[in-house]
Amino acid sequence: MQMALDALLKSADPVVASALGRALDGKDVSVDEAVALFDSTGLEMSLTVAVADELRKRAVGDIVTYVVNRNINFTNVCIKQCGFCAFSRDFREEEGYFLPNEEIVRRAKEAASLGATEVCIQAGLPPKMDGHLYVDICKAVKKELPDIHIHAFSPEEVLYGAVRSETSTNEYLKMLKEAGVGSLPGTAAEILNQPLRDIISPGRIKVDEWVSIIRQAHALGIPTTSTIMYGHIENSQQKAEHIALLRDIQKETHGFTEFVPLSFVHTEAPMYSHRTVDNIRAGADGFEVIKMHAVARIMLNNHIPNIQVSWVKEGARMSQLLLAAGANDFGGTLINESISTAAGAQHGQLMRPKEIRQLIRSAGRIPAQRSTSYKLLKVYKDEGDDDESALDSADPSQFGSYQQLIKLDKFRFKKQ
Repeated sequence: MQMALDALLKSADPVVASALGRALDGKDVSVDEAVALFDSTGLEMSLTVAVADELRKRAVGDIVTYVVNRNINFTNVCIKQCGFCAFSRDFREEEGYFLPNEEIVRRAKEAASLGATEVCIQAGLPPKMDGHLYVDICKAVKKELPDIHIHAFSPEEVLYGAVRSETSTNEYLKMLKEAGVGSLPGTAAEILNQPLRDIISPGRIKVDEWVSIIRQAHALGIPTTSTIMYGHIENSQQKAEHIALLRDIQKETHGFTEFVPLSFVHTEAPMYSHRTVDNIRAGADGFEVIKMHAVARIMLNNHIPNIQVSWVKEGARMSQLLLAAGANDFGGTLINESISTAAGAQHGQLMRPKEIRQLIRSAGRIPAQRSTSYKLLKVYKDEGDDDESALDSADPSQFGSYQQLIKLDKFRFKKQ
């Protein structure tokens, strides 16, 4: 493979060829080189994808992992009004909901009974929130399910919890860890470029605050994921700088478990539907999605080995293609998915383990169930290894949907 790539690189644009050659030699590519890869077309794009796939194979082999998990977005009420978010509701709106701790625990227990090893807990930032709410949620879940992994609370939520509890973010992270948080989602990152954030999400956590909380979490032994949201008004330079910043953090802390590109879902996003942001695009096109995963692999391969696809954002077919563009993880079963669904994503709220395995096999790869920390729990080398889980035979309607949830009086957010 290396010899074939070397031969093709001789016919490519010199800047792209040099960057890809450096990557194949195990060296980090620069921001300027990454910009050239993001801007590539034709032969150069094809080579970028091929090199990403080669680097993936060298780093992690042919296994594609997934995690059996459940998302619990316990409230959609939020004090922020981000232009890209169609999930959140102002506290005065009639579609606001708030799940009490006993319902969060019930959902976690149901997920565990179906084979889930992780619950991912995130939500809006409700007004006048009790600062210890996040801590209490973790304690309640861990009391009933001591072995479940709690993947919860983005840096934005950590900051809000610290402010509401009148403590530092570092102390708040210690409280969360003691209460049972096992890892943090590296969401609320969007694009780590402050002028751009001031346009698409004014008032949201600042770049330096996000970076500080991530570093604090890693220092405390709390791993995190890392993300990017793209396909709105960002350019190649800003995408490359974002990934380079994550790479620099990882070199220092080694605390990122994965990188997850999240393409902008425009359908119901306020900044698109109301045209509140100039030059807003209708999300990333297929070429952008492929290049994002490929360039991420090339930039991060020496530091973050796991590149995850978001089947909720991209759908099953595109997610399969991305497995040949540097990605090696299929994400989670989710069971409930509210945030992308609210924004107009059309790819469902649950993907059963057997469906994930079939998609992985169809891409010529080997499926494996993993833990949140990427420990392999079971490798399915051939179909004879498959075992039908309770989740495989579950009826998705039993979990409810976001559109049903926002209409339930039972969980209506009580205005104060």
